[in-house]
Amino acid sequence: MRNVFAILLGFSVVLSPMISMAQERSGPSDFPGRLTQDKPAAQEQSATPQQAALPGKTLAEKRAARLDELFSQLKRESNPMKASRIASQIQTQWQNSGSASIDLMMDWASKAMEDKKYSVAADFLDQVIVMKPDYAEGWNRRATLNYVINDYGRAMADIQKTLELEPRHFGAMAGMASILKETGRKEAALGAFEQVLKIYPMLRQAQKEVGELADELTGQRT
Repeated sequence: MRNVFAILLGFSVVLSPMISMAQERSGPSDFPGRLTQDKPAAQEQSATPQQAALPGKTLAEKRAARLDELFSQLKRESNPMKASRIASQIQTQWQNSGSASIDLMMDWASKAMEDKKYSVAADFLDQVIVMKPDYAEGWNRRATLNYVINDYGRAMADIQKTLELEPRHFGAMAGMASILKETGRKEAALGAFEQVLKIYPMLRQAQKEVGELADELTGQRT
């Protein structure tokens, strides 16, 4: 379970959902909870054609509409590879803070984590959160850092804040489920993974975890 944070962030762009610091502990995963290292493509940072076609709306409203559209596609998609691409587009939207300074500090924090300079990464992420407390990905990134250094209490607090700001954050949910499982709260972990699948039904690692946890819990009750 040390690899769960590596997806949701094992997409090719992040977490690769949220470098994969968790992957260093137990190998690659397709879970979206990890950090996204790639900068969003320039065309992704600006309004998409769908967004541009929404007259009279602010950029934030257009981005929200785009996210709603992508989440709808993600829920309907039955092809795992296509679903992964949609999830990557969602993560690109999440990563765009709208501030060059915030984006730069997020990059510095990622580099510090790659170099295992965790206190440096924490300083940058603390600044991100102070400067933009409504930026869900800042909280999610710090949750990942706290997970890596085994500070589960703070990781869970940051995950909860992430989910307050973005209730559909499947990466944060997967991270929560991972912590619950690792700390022996298997029924709660099962419920958390099931919530992930309600948003991202084709997430294979979550499907696997649900099956394994359900089998374990059934065996314990017999």
